[in-house]
Amino acid sequence: MDSKTLNVLEYPKILERLAGFCDFSASMDLARALEPTSSYELATACIAETTEARKLLSMQSTGIGAAHDIRPQADLAARGGVLDPHALLDVKSTLISCRDLKKSFEKRTDEYPRLTQIALGLPETHGLVDAITRILSDRGEILDSASPKLGDIRRSLRVAQDRLMTRLQKYVTDAKTVSMLQEPIVTQRDGRYVIPLRAEFKGKIKSIIHDQSSSGATLFIEPLPVVEANNEIRELQLAQRDEERRILAEVSSQVGEHVTELKYGVENLAVLDLAFAKAKYAEELHASEPMLHVLKVERSTLNLQPLQLIDARHPLLDPNTVVPIDVDPAPGTRAIVITGPNTGGKTVSLKTVGLLVVMAQSGLHIPVQSGSELPCFHSVYADIGDEQSIEQSLSTFSGHITNIIRILKKMDHRSLVIFDELGSGTDPQEGAAIARAILSHLLETGALTLVATHYPELKTFAHSTDGVVNASLEFDIKTLRPTYKLTLGLPGRSNALLIAQKLGLPQSIIDSAKAEINPLDLRADKLLDDIRKERNRTSREREKLEKARGKLESQTRDLEKRLEKIEDERRETLAKARAEGELEVAVLKQNMDSLKHQLKKAKQPLEAIKAIEEKIEKIEEKVEQPVERQTSNVQRSTFNEGFKLGERVSVGTLNAEGVVTALGESDAEVQIGTLRVRARLSDLIRESAGEKPLRNTQYEIRKESVIHRPSSSPGMEVDLRGLMSEDALDKMERYLEQSYLSGLPFVRIIHGKGTGKLRQAVREALRGHEYVKSFEEGGSTEGGEGVTVAKLNAG
Repeated sequence: MDSKTLNVLEYPKILERLAGFCDFSASMDLARALEPTSSYELATACIAETTEARKLLSMQSTGIGAAHDIRPQADLAARGGVLDPHALLDVKSTLISCRDLKKSFEKRTDEYPRLTQIALGLPETHGLVDAITRILSDRGEILDSASPKLGDIRRSLRVAQDRLMTRLQKYVTDAKTVSMLQEPIVTQRDGRYVIPLRAEFKGKIKSIIHDQSSSGATLFIEPLPVVEANNEIRELQLAQRDEERRILAEVSSQVGEHVTELKYGVENLAVLDLAFAKAKYAEELHASEPMLHVLKVERSTLNLQPLQLIDARHPLLDPNTVVPIDVDPAPGTRAIVITGPNTGGKTVSLKTVGLLVVMAQSGLHIPVQSGSELPCFHSVYADIGDEQSIEQSLSTFSGHITNIIRILKKMDHRSLVIFDELGSGTDPQEGAAIARAILSHLLETGALTLVATHYPELKTFAHSTDGVVNASLEFDIKTLRPTYKLTLGLPGRSNALLIAQKLGLPQSIIDSAKAEINPLDLRADKLLDDIRKERNRTSREREKLEKARGKLESQTRDLEKRLEKIEDERRETLAKARAEGELEVAVLKQNMDSLKHQLKKAKQPLEAIKAIEEKIEKIEEKVEQPVERQTSNVQRSTFNEGFKLGERVSVGTLNAEGVVTALGESDAEVQIGTLRVRARLSDLIRESAGEKPLRNTQYEIRKESVIHRPSSSPGMEVDLRGLMSEDALDKMERYLEQSYLSGLPFVRIIHGKGTGKLRQAVREALRGHEYVKSFEEGGSTEGGEGVTVAKLNAG
C-alpha cells in the first residue's frame, strides 16, 4: 500500500490506538508495523482471526498473562551470557503463559481453528519452568536448595556470622568499651563488620580502621581479635557468589539451547496478542466484521464487486457526536462525485471510506453496521489536504497536481482512488476542465474513484455519464450549519444566496445577484431543493414506519408471552384438577368395592351397581386424558369481531365453551356452566355450524364429575399442625367455606396425632357444621388418626 496515502488517511493513529490494547512489547511492535494487504486470502484470514478472538473474549477473559518479550534474553543466553534472576523469571512466566494458552486452544480446535493454529507455534517448556522454579523464589532470590554446595556454603556463612556477632556484641555491651563507642551497634563497611568508635578514643582498642564519618568524630573499626572471623565470612561470601553465578549460568545455558524455538514462540505469542488487541479495539469502536470480496473487475466492464458501507463512522472521531454515513452506490458505479458546502464533511466522508478500506484489509473490524461489504483493493491512493510547499516552490495547485501525477502512474483498475477538491487552486474554468479530464481518465482505467469538488461542471458530468453518481452533504439553512449526512443520487447546492439572505444581505443585492444567474440554473436549484425535501420527508416517514413496526413486533412478542403464561396456568389448573379427580375416582372405586362386598355378604344381585361402575370407568378415562399445550394464535382477533350477547363461544385459553353475557371494548364476560369469567375478545372463538370447538368436559360434569365447578380451589387438604386450637379452627372454617364454594366433594383435614386435643376440637366443630355432610377418620394410606376426611354438602 502507498505509504503517503496511509499517512494522509491517518492510518498510523489507528495503529497507535491498536497498540494501546496490546499486553507486551512484541505485540505492540507488530501493531505499529501492521500494514494493509492486497491479498484477499490473507485479509480474510486476518479478519477471521479477529472474529474468533472477539468471540473468545466475549465468552471468557483471555490474554497472554504475564508474558514478556524474552528474545533479547534468549539471544544473550545463546551467546554464553548469564541471565540474572529477574530475566529468568521473565522466561519462566512467558513459558507458563504459552503452556496455558496452548492447552486451552488444543481443547477448542473446532471452535477457534485459526487461533489454535497460531497457538500451536508457541514453545514447549522443555523443563525450563521446573529448572528455574528449582533455583529461584518468586521474588527472584536464589534458593538454598539450588545446589547442595550452595546450601553448605550458606549454612557455614550463617554459623560464621553468628559467631562473629557474638564476639562483637561483647564490645557493645562491655562497660569498659561501651563508653568509647559513638553508638552501641554493629554495622558494616566494605563488606566487613565494624563498630563505631569515638575519635578521641583512637588507639584505645587495637583494631583496623576501615572508615570515618564525614565530621571525623566517628571511626569505624574492626577489632583485631575478629579479623580472622571477618576474613572467613568474606571467603564464604565470595564462594557463595561464585556458586550462585555457576547455577545461573547452568540454567542460562539451557535457555540458550532453545533460542530458536523461544524466539519463534514469542513471535507467535505476539501474533496471538495482536488478535486479542484487534478484538478489544473492535469492541471499543462497536465495530462489525466487514465482508470482503475478491476484486475481479476488468477495464472494459462495469461489474464491480459491491461497496456497501452502512452507518459508517470515522474511527478517530468522538463516537458520541460523529454522524454516520451510508455509502451504498448502485451496482456498476465506478465513481462518486461529492459536492456540498465548505466544512460540510466532504473530506471526512472521503477519509472515512479510505480509512475503513485499509483497516479491513489489515484484518480489523470496522465501525459500520453488520452486513457492510467491501472489495479487496490491490492498492489505495488518496490526495487530500493542502500540498503546497515553500521549500519546493510548489503552490497548492502544483502540489496537488504533482501528487495526482504520481498516483495516475501507479494506479490501475484494481485501485481505489480518492481525490479531495480535484482541480482546485487555479482558474475555475481551467480547473473544472482538468478535473473532468482526470475523472474521464480514471473511468477509462476502471478504478473505483471518490471525488469531492465544488465545480458544477462535475455535477453535470456525473449526471450524464454511466457509472458515475452524484452525492451531496446536506446543509441546514435554518441553522446555517452542515448536517454531515451524505446523500447519494443528488448533487449538492451552493446555498450562497440563501446563506447571504439569512445573514442579512439587502434584498435588492440578492435580487441583482439572481438576475445575473442563468434562470435554468435557479430552476434546477429549486428542483433539487424540492427533491431533497421530498426525500427527507419520505425518509422520516420510513423511520416512523420502522418504529411503528418495531413497536408492533414488541407488542406481539409481549402478547405471545402473556398467552404462554395463561396457557401454563390453564395446564397447571387442569393438571391439579386431574390429580384431585384421580383421588376422588380412587375413593369412589374403594366405596364401590366395599358396596360389592356388602351386597355379596347380603346375597344381593350386583347388576344394580354395574351401570355405576361403567360411569366411573368413563370418568376415569376422561380424567386420565393428558393435558396438552395449546398453541396461541395472536392474529385470530381480526376474525372474531362483532360478538353478540347470548352468542355461544369457546374460550381458547381455557378450552371450554360458554355464553357471552357482557361485552366490553376489548374483553367479554362468558358464562361457563355456573362460572362467569372475563376473557379478551382475541381469546374467544365463535362457534360455527360446520364445526364445534373442542369442549372441555371437565367443566360440564355434574355429580359424576371429578370437579364440580371450575372456580378457584383451595386444594384437597388443609394442614392445622402446630396451631393453637382457636387459630386452627378459624383456619379450618375459612378453608371449609372456600371448599364448599368451590364445589369440592370432600376434604382432608390434617391435625396430627399428638395428645388428641386438636383432633377432638376439630371433630367437635365438624359435627353439625352447615357445610359438612359427614366425616370419618383417614384411611391407613391417608394418615390414619392424624387426618379427618370430611364429606361436604352439595352446593
